[in-house]
Amino acid sequence: MKKHLAIFKGKAGELILSGQKRVESRFSKVKTVPFGMISSGDLVYIKPSGKEIIGEFRVKKVIFFDGISPEDMAGIQKEYEKDLAADKAYWTNKTNSKYGTLIFIGDSSRFITSPVKFPKKDLRGWVVLD
Repeated sequence: MKKHLAIFKGKAGELILSGQKRVESRFSKVKTVPFGMISSGDLVYIKPSGKEIIGEFRVKKVIFFDGISPEDMAGIQKEYEKDLAADKAYWTNKTNSKYGTLIFIGDSSRFITSPVKFPKKDLRGWVVLD
């Protein structure tokens, strides 16, 4: 089991903790973490951008996509849009992605105070901790 730190924009972290967001996605034009680095059973710490870690979730299942076409992306959007809780701007921004990771969210819990401190000063949206 690996531990990960995931940075979330806007209210995505809160949507995970409330159960409204059941799948997290990471799409990119190049292979970048968590692509190929995350597995079922891994632990993901939830960190809103610019804030402290607010919670965690266990990974239930992962699907990787390699060589995504615009048609593939349209199919992914159609199938997972509701569980991803992403707006139209998100999908427009990800149209030209070639790689993708869908992370199905298992049990999640909110922290009162973060038991984990990670001094992150860069722009990475995902960090594999061990």
